[in-house]
Amino acid sequence: MLNKKILPIFLLLFLILWTTFFVYHKYLQNQFKNQTRILTSEGIDSLEKITLGGIEQWILIRGWDKSNPVVLFLHGGPGSIEGPFAYKFQRDLEKHFIVVNWDQRGAGKSYSRKIPKESMNIEQFILDTHELIQFLLHRFNQKKLYLVGHSWGSILGTLVVSRYPELIQAYVGVGQVVNILDNEKISYQYTVDQAKERNNKKALKQLKKLEPYPEKDINDTKALRKQRKWLMKFNGVIHKETSWLPYLKIALGSPEYSLKDMIKFIGGIKLSLKTMWSQLIEIDFSKQIAELKVPIYICMGRYDYNTPFELAEKYFNQLKAPKKELIWFEDSAHMLNTEEYDKFNNFLIDVVLHETTT
Repeated sequence: MLNKKILPIFLLLFLILWTTFFVYHKYLQNQFKNQTRILTSEGIDSLEKITLGGIEQWILIRGWDKSNPVVLFLHGGPGSIEGPFAYKFQRDLEKHFIVVNWDQRGAGKSYSRKIPKESMNIEQFILDTHELIQFLLHRFNQKKLYLVGHSWGSILGTLVVSRYPELIQAYVGVGQVVNILDNEKISYQYTVDQAKERNNKKALKQLKKLEPYPEKDINDTKALRKQRKWLMKFNGVIHKETSWLPYLKIALGSPEYSLKDMIKFIGGIKLSLKTMWSQLIEIDFSKQIAELKVPIYICMGRYDYNTPFELAEKYFNQLKAPKKELIWFEDSAHMLNTEEYDKFNNFLIDVVLHETTT
């Protein structure tokens, strides 16, 4: 009898909390939509659904002037979209570029249970990117665009630049990936060393169960997630944060992404990792790509152990390119484009754009 009396109260409290959260979410969206509205007569602020490789996918296009150069951002993950954070971190870029954020196949707004799992492969992502680049160049009557790849996006970006250099004005690798196996070994050792230094016995116990990492379960994304949980807590992903909560708060304020989209965000990460992790293990650019025929800029956080900086530095030194530059972000880990977003944006505007404009 007691449970029957209490249950309606709990249901009512849940409804009140959910309604309050929903209303607050809408309030945040409207507030930031007004703050980030593009009012210039030549500007563009467009959320669009297009078809790439036979699959409907979403792009967010923003800029103050449609005659400015296009910069296409390739998000990380795979599956970790960056569109929900654009309003917070990319506003200055919109004054100088047409900024395009793309929810890749199976990610974010582009996630669907109907996507054929066999289409979730690196080659298809390269083809999707090429198709999108051609679409954007035709749309804005340009011959080349700027390509920025973050984490997994740096794998995709490097492969696209290698295959289609004639379409790329310059490439910027953020948290550049080089060799996935070496990447995981260094990242794992960092978490173990930090657990010992902090005398975190719980972390050590869980991490030791993964050994030899990543060879024990090379295709097991559960091991990857467990290792990344401790990497986050030990500041190897975000230098001054130990959880994703601050980013979740930012994403909830995005004018373009609904609560439903946030749920799809989670589904997209699961789908992308499950279908693609075994393919990523094969990546080793130090042996596969020795030269890129466009200007190259590699941006690395000094505390990055998600994609360890020493691998990127070694690859940069051996990579051949008409122009190349390695830029250090001294107060960041893996999320340097958001941790030090003013510095990153100014770098794209004052250095990359200035040095490569023809």
